[in-house]
Amino acid sequence: MAKNKGLFGNAQEEEKRAGVVVIHENRGLNPHIEDVARRVALAGFTALAPDGLSPLGNTPSDPDAARDLIGKLEQPVAIQLFKDGLKYLRELPKATGKTGCVGFCWGGAMANNLAVNDPDLQAAVAFYGRQAAAADVPKIKASLMLHYGGLDERVNAGIPAYEEALKQHNKEYQLFVYEGANHAFHNDTAGPRYDEKAAKLAWERTIEFLRRS
Repeated sequence: MAKNKGLFGNAQEEEKRAGVVVIHENRGLNPHIEDVARRVALAGFTALAPDGLSPLGNTPSDPDAARDLIGKLEQPVAIQLFKDGLKYLRELPKATGKTGCVGFCWGGAMANNLAVNDPDLQAAVAFYGRQAAAADVPKIKASLMLHYGGLDERVNAGIPAYEEALKQHNKEYQLFVYEGANHAFHNDTAGPRYDEKAAKLAWERTIEFLRRS
């Protein structure tokens, strides 16, 4: 079997793995995100899913309470928490030192923010997340993959300015809009908003991107 020699290297080479931080939605760290982290690990990476609400006492069992708490979380504190997660993955004994992140909704916005704030990040994947400010785009060193639902008008309103800035500053990115898909189309616990076809395609693209960017 041929070895994968992409950005993240071969997961089995010398038993070392690249690390991927999985960033939850605005309902905090829940079983769905834990399952997404499991999928990342099965794809050959070391996965870490931090609880972004840990500074406020961890994610409560009530998703509405979690959503309210996320609004009280200070952005610099949240960014540092996930940066610490990336640093932890890089320093593991069997780490390659390469890291990426994948985030959803609130976590998608955080993935964009990590790309701005962590120059050592290799790859960031944002699912239907708010875009980073155009003025911050020059700071981005990571390759980006951006997934959006075609019906997600609120989040999608920020695409043109972000894409223009990415092009202007020659940043490496891929952007996909899944027509007919809603916000949270990847979340298979989100009821009617879940779009199996779009979710499967976006996930295949994500894993390939993390392996080959």
